Amino acid sequence: MAAKHHHQRGRDARTGQFIPVQDAERRPRTTVVETYKTGKHGPRN
Repeated sequence: MAAKHHHQRGRDARTGQFIPVQDAERRPRTTVVETYKTGKHGPRN
């Protein structure tokens, strides 16, 4: 089975601050859920 090499993060569209994905899914008008690729060793921040 292949490993997933992507993660998601929530972002407030007004302020640009990162928020939990669950909050972003709950407020779709003012938030964005971003999916970004990662390598084998997880996200680079």
